[in-house]
Amino acid sequence: MWQFKSPFIVFGEDALDYLDSVRARQFFIVTDANMVRLGLVDAITRRLNAPYAVFDGVEPEPSLQTIRLAAAAMTEAQPDWIIGLGGGSCMDAAKATWLLYEKPDADIVCINPMEHYGVGSKAKLIAIPTTSGTGSEATLATVLTDTDEHRKLSLGSYEIVPNIAIVDPALVIKLPPVTTADTGMDVLGHAIEGYTSRMHNDFSDAMCLRALELVLEYLPRAYADGSDIEARTHMHNAAAMGGLGFGNSQTALAHAMGHAFGALFKMAHGRAVSLFLPYTIEYTANGGGTRYADIAERMKLNAASETKAAFAVADRVRELERALDMPTNMQQAGVTHDRFTAALAQLVANANMDTQLVMNMRVPETPELEKLFEYAFDGRHIDF
Repeated sequence: MWQFKSPFIVFGEDALDYLDSVRARQFFIVTDANMVRLGLVDAITRRLNAPYAVFDGVEPEPSLQTIRLAAAAMTEAQPDWIIGLGGGSCMDAAKATWLLYEKPDADIVCINPMEHYGVGSKAKLIAIPTTSGTGSEATLATVLTDTDEHRKLSLGSYEIVPNIAIVDPALVIKLPPVTTADTGMDVLGHAIEGYTSRMHNDFSDAMCLRALELVLEYLPRAYADGSDIEARTHMHNAAAMGGLGFGNSQTALAHAMGHAFGALFKMAHGRAVSLFLPYTIEYTANGGGTRYADIAERMKLNAASETKAAFAVADRVRELERALDMPTNMQQAGVTHDRFTAALAQLVANANMDTQLVMNMRVPETPELEKLFEYAFDGRHIDF
């Protein structure tokens, strides 16, 4: 038995106007200082029909300490509606804070789908993305950072899937090209890994494949011209669809490696994951039993076998990365050999502890994982 969990999704032009209809006693907005500076918090609050409080202390890759601070502020405000406004970090922080607000004795380091928390008895959650990438507005996932151990924690619970997701393209029109690229490639990673993970299913497949098609068609356009409203709209929808896809099937090895790398080298999530995606595709295909031929077909690539299809897909990902001025190996990302060598043991250890590792169709042992990082540093095709 499986289940497909989804928020109520409001999308398209003027989707923000839906806030006018939300009846509340007290709102609580979880966001960051940048959202305040850009006036996006004001764009939300002027549509609210009840008092509100704002926590704007979320940092990129939110820490456990930040979640606890936000939960304390939320407990003081006692909202019945929570709004997570921003990129994936803000929405992930809102989810984890919501859980801690509802269940103060929960161990947020161990959030998982098997435990019952009783979330929803005090408040509901609205997620409003301001980037087109993480899909956090539609998933059970919350990625937090343990700053003491210098690693990301891939956590999740079906209880923290937002009740409502508002997907309004007006919020992403002014995204700079580099953020458009990083977040857009995150969608591609979600689509590919969500379709090829161990837990794929008919419902997630449909979302992942359509998200993939939208990224291929509209990401280059959104990157070249941020004012292209058609491209922005379809990319914003693709992000939510990718979230629905992988949120109900899980991601895989590229995310495990990207989480490990991003935490140590302070690289944006989507950029880090996309860097490793081609290598993990090749590695997984070398083990057999994969589904990359379907993806190659959607990419309009000709391949005579599943393995050749996978390598063609990997090359197509690299081609897109280059078109978006993104690195295709660690050296291009600015990592020196000395820094890489010094970090390798921790990279491997952190990736081994990531929950997404075991969702891959081929799970590497520690020596293979070390080789994967080494090949990704050099930029070599995977031959093992």
